[in-house]
Amino acid sequence: MELYIAILVVIPAVLVALLLSVSGVAAVTRGWVLPGSRRPVHRPRLYGWGQLVGAFALCWQMVFWLVLNDPDTLGPNIREWGTLAGGALLLTGLTLMALSYRTGGNRQGNGTP
Repeated sequence: MELYIAILVVIPAVLVALLLSVSGVAAVTRGWVLPGSRRPVHRPRLYGWGQLVGAFALCWQMVFWLVLNDPDTLGPNIREWGTLAGGALLLTGLTLMALSYRTGGNRQGNGTP
């Protein structure tokens, strides 16, 4: 692996995955959410599970993008299918996080005082 790939791609992705996983564990175990997301999040444990799935998806994509790139031992399309599965996992995590937000509510009237 080239050094510039490690500096520009791998290290930021690992740091983001680490931040997501630590925040996800805090949300699942304690119900704690980062201050920027506290107000709109209605279900912090579901939000935490979404963060954990997203962190796992980022790590999954890094493994299939960097480590498993030998087509002779693993099959011809393992890298593409692994990255596609990582994208599906990331979309699942984002969906879980979106489901944990507050809804707009059922306002009565036109909203003006």
